[in-house]
Amino acid sequence: EVQLVESGGGLVQAGGSLRLSCTLSGFTYESWGVGWFRQAPGKEHEGLSCLSSPDGKTYYSDAVKGRFTVSTDKDKNTVFLQMDNLKPTDTAVYCWAARPFYYCSDYGVFADAMDYWGKGTRVAVSS
Repeated sequence: EVQLVESGGGLVQAGGSLRLSCTLSGFTYESWGVGWFRQAPGKEHEGLSCLSSPDGKTYYSDAVKGRFTVSTDKDKNTVFLQMDNLKPTDTAVYCWAARPFYYCSDYGVFADAMDYWGKGTRVAVSS
């Protein structure tokens, strides 16, 4: 059974940092793509970042480019999202999703392209 286990959310002041992590359990595919999304109350899922394992390609939305960094520890099947210079507008539930053999593009990362989802972790940024 594939599971995406997330951790690292919490409350932080504006300008602060958090690191989210997600471990892909039971994911035996040789290659995969993962995406980070967030959903604020009353809004749709917003695609933030993508990382594909075969080529190491990354994608960042304009909202987080220069502030968020995605990385991976392939040996542990774990992916990290380092979030720096957080803003109150970053407050949301952050979700991790994955799809086998998925390659990131330069045009975005889309929720309906993903096969597996984590439960999400809440991030709150106070002003």
